Amino acid sequence: MAARSLQTQMTGVEVAGQNLANVNTPGYSRQRVEIQTSPDLATRIGQEGTGANAVAIQQVVSSLLNNQIQGQQSVNGYWSAQQGALQSAQTGLNEFLDGAGSAESVSSSSDSAAGTGLSGQLNSFFRAFQSLATSPTSLTGRQTAINQARNLASTFNQISAQLARTQSSLNASVGGDVDSANGLLSNIAELNRQISSAEFSGGTANNLRDQREQALEKISQLTNITTSTGANGAVDVSIGGQSLVSGSQVLDTLQTYDAGNGNLLVRTAAGGANLTLTGGSIQGTIDARDGTLATLQGNLNTVASNLITQVNALYSGGYSLNGATGADFFSGTDASTIAVNPSLISDPSLVQASGDAGAPGDNSVALSIATLADKTQSGLNNENFSDYYAQSVAGLGNDLSAANTQVRNQTSVATMLFTQRSSISGVNVDEEMVHLMAFQRAYEASAQVVTTINALMGATLAMKV
Repeated sequence: MAARSLQTQMTGVEVAGQNLANVNTPGYSRQRVEIQTSPDLATRIGQEGTGANAVAIQQVVSSLLNNQIQGQQSVNGYWSAQQGALQSAQTGLNEFLDGAGSAESVSSSSDSAAGTGLSGQLNSFFRAFQSLATSPTSLTGRQTAINQARNLASTFNQISAQLARTQSSLNASVGGDVDSANGLLSNIAELNRQISSAEFSGGTANNLRDQREQALEKISQLTNITTSTGANGAVDVSIGGQSLVSGSQVLDTLQTYDAGNGNLLVRTAAGGANLTLTGGSIQGTIDARDGTLATLQGNLNTVASNLITQVNALYSGGYSLNGATGADFFSGTDASTIAVNPSLISDPSLVQASGDAGAPGDNSVALSIATLADKTQSGLNNENFSDYYAQSVAGLGNDLSAANTQVRNQTSVATMLFTQRSSISGVNVDEEMVHLMAFQRAYEASAQVVTTINALMGATLAMKV
């Protein structure tokens, strides 16, 4: 009985020591030795106890909290990806958006204030033609108008290129997250195999189960998953209604594919089933790319194409200082291709600012172009160029503000869930020290029993001699 007690208390000391050693290990769930009274012996005076046995080492976990955390990780991953994607789009605009996200909240950054943002460039372009209208024969005024137009076209080109790079970066992010998810699926299947093997002869593979839970939470950050408990302690995983892990087998993996517009979506690799995801960073990235970013790119091209059309329609009917007419001021069709007519860059006198070939001092064309600044355009939802662009940027501001709010809120929820789990499954140093001392004292007492019995046996044998 004393020897059994020694072994039982030693197991308790070892489990408490294991907990203390892992007090700072991420994802570790504290363990408890389960002690039961060993079977009694029947004697003539009644049942006699035979001590205690350590029968199991159990994790202290809450499956409900683990499932809630997996779901929350999926929500967090979605909004964090949205936030990152929209911040990249904002950087590409070279415009500062305050947290309000309204049209009035669109303001210039230090660069925009200097005229490098599109808002500033549009205003500078129309002001240059307004200035030319006051002195239509001035070569300096023509050169200024050309310079401002080149700056404006360059800004369109740069923003278009930046947004295209952001789009490409988001596609790469989707591909990287899919690769990470596939790695985690393989890891979960392998952990299922190890857990089943370790628990085949009894007991619980606590540390392996902790590792699997960490893998499940990591893949939840990437995409929403559905789990179910399979045979032999395995966890089966499904994504978008498709079963991907069953026991120790990876039934299928994820794969990106081009839906036809250069943007990557997700399907199963072997089955070819297109997946509709509802959470995680993969879907957050896809929604930001195909939603806000695509809208912003479309609106930018709409501003550029309408500007090209409207300016050229007014400009081509004018006359230069030498009476030339019929040329276009802008070339290109959208934000990526808009440019100033190269002949004007070479010779500012060719700018067609006059509406009368015989009156080079006439300013009607230059003035008409200048008044486009405040003229509403049917192609811009009956708004002028600046207001339409401001509304487009404000749309990004609204979405970014919403993403920022969601990240803050969802992070708070996640923190609450992790705190709750820590209170249940986390290691408390003071509590473990109390357990360690209790097991140690019980061990010392059991050792004293062994010593006492040995002494009594020795004395008994001596008396018989």
